[in-house]
Parts: sequence; C-alpha cells; structure tokens
Amino acid sequence: MNLVTIIGLLAATLTTIAFLPQLWQIWRTKSAKDVSYVMLIIFMSGLFLWLIYGIILGALPVILANSITLFLNCIILWLKVRYR
Repeated sequence: MNLVTIIGLLAATLTTIAFLPQLWQIWRTKSAKDVSYVMLIIFMSGLFLWLIYGIILGALPVILANSITLFLNCIILWLKVRYR
C-alpha cells in the first residue's frame, strides 16, 4: 500500500466517522428536527455520485468512504422520518 492510498484511507476514515456523533445524538434524543431533509438528500446524492466515480476509477478509499458514509446518512434519514 502506497502513501497516497494511506492518506486517502485516513481522509476517508475521518470524514466517515464525522457522522457518528450526529447519528448517536439523533438516536439518543430520538429527535432529528434540526437536520434538514434538503441537506440530507443533496449530500446523499453527492455521496452516491462519488461512489460511482470511485467504482469507475477503482479507487478503494473513495469507494469505502462514500459507501459507508452513504449508509450512515441513510440511517440518519430513516431516523429523521421515524422520529418526526
């Protein structure tokens, strides 16, 4: 594994785990009223396109980061709908 891949994986890890506190807060408080539907949909669309881009390039850090972050944001969206 080369330095560029390691940097990419580190960046992917940090940007992915950045959503865990928000997910935990929503789960704990059972409230997602301050999370915007528009932001979630736009962000998730971008994540999906980044995932496709990473798959086309075969870029593991891009694929991992965006697939996991998309999954976490799907959970956040589901919780937002559930705790309306």
